[in-house]
Amino acid sequence: MVLQNPSSSWWSRSTVAAAIALGAVALGLGGCGFQPLYGSGTTTASGTRLADAMASIDVAPIPGRVGQKVRNELIFSNTGGGYAADPKYRLKVILRERTINQLVQITGDARGQVLELNARFELTDTSNGQVIHSGAATARAPYDRYQEIFANVRANYNAQNRAAREIAESIKTQLAGALATS
Repeated sequence: MVLQNPSSSWWSRSTVAAAIALGAVALGLGGCGFQPLYGSGTTTASGTRLADAMASIDVAPIPGRVGQKVRNELIFSNTGGGYAADPKYRLKVILRERTINQLVQITGDARGQVLELNARFELTDTSNGQVIHSGAATARAPYDRYQEIFANVRANYNAQNRAAREIAESIKTQLAGALATS
């Protein structure tokens, strides 16, 4: 089928040019050693698969409800829900939680709150006790306050769960980056 519209031939030429440019960029990145962080073939600097290295992280218990949620999220995301490998690394996480009042009325009641969760963590090699990576992560989860106590409790739990997932994802990304380059 041949299109006679001159604007559609321009569209075809620009589409072909864009495809060629993307191919050139992909070839250029392939030559510089770029590899996706979570790809199935991603390896660490020592040659082990990144997924296997992440699965061999033993996450130390973290106190409190939110700490347990962060720990569970990390274990599940590192192992994919399967069994953990023999631990080669140990992750210690310290959490600090605080609530910030928002939208304070003239009566002093807050109509909204923000749960702020701060984590400091350290990944050590179990064979020699050497610290491989240490870092920090922060998450904030806003929620509304209501007159009903149960609604406030549920809103707070929901904010804790959201912040825990965000912290766990941040820690996982930082650990994957550190393991991929060390």
